[in-house]
Amino acid sequence: MSAELAGSQIPDYILHLNQQIDRTGMDSDIDKQAEGLIGKEFPVLDHGFVRLVDYMGSDSAIVQAARVSYGDGTKKVSEDRGLIRYLMRHRHTSPFEMVEFKFHVKLPIFVARQWIRHRTANVNEYSGRYSVMKEEFYLPKNEDIRFQSTVNKQGRSEKEVPQELKNELLGYLQSSQKDSYANYDKFVETGLARELARINLPLSMYTEWYWKIDLHNLFHFLRLRMDSHSQMEIRVYADVIADIVRQICPIAYEAFYDYTFSAMHFSGLELKAIRSLFLNCNLSVEDLVTQGLSKREAKELVEKIKKLKEL
Repeated sequence: MSAELAGSQIPDYILHLNQQIDRTGMDSDIDKQAEGLIGKEFPVLDHGFVRLVDYMGSDSAIVQAARVSYGDGTKKVSEDRGLIRYLMRHRHTSPFEMVEFKFHVKLPIFVARQWIRHRTANVNEYSGRYSVMKEEFYLPKNEDIRFQSTVNKQGRSEKEVPQELKNELLGYLQSSQKDSYANYDKFVETGLARELARINLPLSMYTEWYWKIDLHNLFHFLRLRMDSHSQMEIRVYADVIADIVRQICPIAYEAFYDYTFSAMHFSGLELKAIRSLFLNCNLSVEDLVTQGLSKREAKELVEKIKKLKEL
């Protein structure tokens, strides 16, 4: 959606707030916090890490982008949180694209193959054609070894695996990793092309990349990869990245958590199925405000219930 469309659909009462404040102090606090994050390695799994290389923008950049689309430039007001939450709630996404993060990530190749499915980022990966691959492989912890789930076709169950079977798996992984790297190293030493010697290296080997992405698409990545159904080995990376984002864009992250990550979507058929539950529902704005909703959110929910009754 274009910035012009986002601005034109934002109510005047949100964009024209008359109590002005100096937001320089708030941005300064965020910048100081971010400076402490840049370059710091956050360990993930046994040999991996996430490192924030750089970032551009924070909550104020989202507000600035939204207001310039409306024509108010960089107007500073006290209700930035209300505006950001409105943008997230109504899926006005372009202002969130004004914020970018660049990460240096070290991760197992099988995790990288899942991760790369998010095609809205810029990626530059360590090359096994140009450089010699390091002898570093991922081994799961004992407690992370589980049987295949009978409910989730692509996940693990909670059923405990006998220790003998765990030991057998770990032994197999270690021996095959050692053998494959020994052969790789041998062929590299003979002078064979590295691009050929690497062919049989396993997916458990670690790779590294630089990964740059805007905040809108990063939130999409986090929504999918922080989910409990996501594979544990990529979920732990998403959790670390989420904590970094939360510190640099606290208001936007709060809005993402409330309106996207912990929200629920209903299809048209599902809404028709639950319509009867709301036929006699007469919640007032005042009732909903006591439940923690803002007055604006409460009004929107009342309208949603009204439309639901009309299905």
